[in-house]
Amino acid sequence: MKLKINWDRLGITTSVVCAIHCGLLPIILPVLPLFGVNIVHNALFEWAMIALAFGVGCYSLYHGFIRHHHRYTPFTIFLIGFAFLVLKQFFHSQEYIFLSIAVPLIISAHFINIRLCKKNKCSSAHHMH
Repeated sequence: MKLKINWDRLGITTSVVCAIHCGLLPIILPVLPLFGVNIVHNALFEWAMIALAFGVGCYSLYHGFIRHHHRYTPFTIFLIGFAFLVLKQFFHSQEYIFLSIAVPLIISAHFINIRLCKKNKCSSAHHMH
């Protein structure tokens, strides 16, 4: 049985989850450390989320590029957005600015990839074995 995963939609979802984590969690859930939960500004968790977004994004965009549209635009937008996502890890005082730039760019790259795939009459749902 083959499991179909829409990697672009998964990439969009991971970007949104990252934005929620970085933007809303510190505001809405400031009591988490009282319960021993520390995913707010936890470097390991944040790097893991970044790695997940990078892996999903690269796989999705690579597949769309190689098999369907041969356009560099989604990769370029994704890499620029990803650079801002990494920069937020090093410049904590500017993290919300970098995040507000990174997430829309990464999500846009996935939407452009979906649009280019549909334009070329393909599906961005890829088989995962």
